[in-house]
Amino acid sequence: MKNKESLLFKTTTNLTFWVLIAIICGVLLGHFNPENGQKMKIVGDSFIQLVKIFIGPIIFLTIVLGIAGMGDLKKVGRIGIKSLIYFEIVTTFALAIGVIAAYIIQPGKIDKSGLTIEDASKYTSAKTDFSWLDFFMSNFTLQVLVVAIIFGIVLNYHKKRETVIAVLYNWSKVVFRALKFVMYLAPLGAFGAMAYTVGKFGFETLIPLGKLMITVYITMGIFVFVVLGGILRYYKINILDFIKYLKAELLIVLGTSSSEPALPNLMNKLERMGCSKSVVGLVVPTGYSFNLDGTSIYLSMAVIFLAQLYNVQLSFGEILTIIGLLMITSKGAAGVTGSGFIVLASTLTAIHKIPVEGLAFLLGVDKFMSEARAITNFIGNGVAAIVISKNENEFVDPENPMELD
Repeated sequence: MKNKESLLFKTTTNLTFWVLIAIICGVLLGHFNPENGQKMKIVGDSFIQLVKIFIGPIIFLTIVLGIAGMGDLKKVGRIGIKSLIYFEIVTTFALAIGVIAAYIIQPGKIDKSGLTIEDASKYTSAKTDFSWLDFFMSNFTLQVLVVAIIFGIVLNYHKKRETVIAVLYNWSKVVFRALKFVMYLAPLGAFGAMAYTVGKFGFETLIPLGKLMITVYITMGIFVFVVLGGILRYYKINILDFIKYLKAELLIVLGTSSSEPALPNLMNKLERMGCSKSVVGLVVPTGYSFNLDGTSIYLSMAVIFLAQLYNVQLSFGEILTIIGLLMITSKGAAGVTGSGFIVLASTLTAIHKIPVEGLAFLLGVDKFMSEARAITNFIGNGVAAIVISKNENEFVDPENPMELD
């Protein structure tokens, strides 16, 4: 009896339990009372905005402390180069998988009758040509990354380096402690986001584009369990154990459709499971801009989907061009809300064959596929940190690596 009471207490005081309950309640409210469900948008948005306040300081502090803690700038450069090479290889592979899956399953070969076309001009009226300056100026995460890297390198040459590091370390503890209390609001954020999504778009929206959504989820599932799982298996880590270890964070990502609220917890858990603090501090924040596996799969699949809708035949060379363009433009697709449509518009404009107006077909279900993108991106960045830590021989196996939660 006492064991049952203990288990019940442990369950009901677990944040994961309440996030899951909140997601279910949000779905029910959105489905049975859409009007009030849509009003909950402010709750989900407020939680995400509150967490985003911490993203800049956390990225800055972890990267600066990571670089300054290494001391050896050659090591910083080596880890940075390894990370970028890994990011490019894996995301390019993800782009290719998206194209292959779209051609095999052909989600665009559907009956177009009954589809309500919304005006996509608000997403594409802006400049559709890719610009590195616009990319940098609109991506706050990337700006913080650059400033933090420069500051960390300069700090290594500062006479009072140890004093500054001590101050930054104390600030880091304060920031993480404050964030810990904010995360208690995660169930509210998940509830608001799910209630709005279901209330706004409804389940019926998925009918005409259901095949695309199912294809995206299946493809990303295969990518996570086969590709990322294979990478972890090489380092003798089970992907199922890894996912279970991050279950609380994954539920937050699922509920909010964003991987940013779970960024600090991901970094903390990677360190607890054995990854070097300095490697995590460099790889994970950088990966949030450059290692977007789920986004890459979605973008390449979306282009092929639109080509199929308009019955446009793409040559092998044009497919390679699409992958090449997305290799660059997809790196900023998570930086700004709606930027995924700008990336797609840039690609469609460049190949001059698929009507840009076709983006309107994606508006109805894009929100529902954002969960899959965010979860895949999140897991991919966790795997990246493990790979680089192992490769640098800076992974210390704890006694119970997957039982720390």
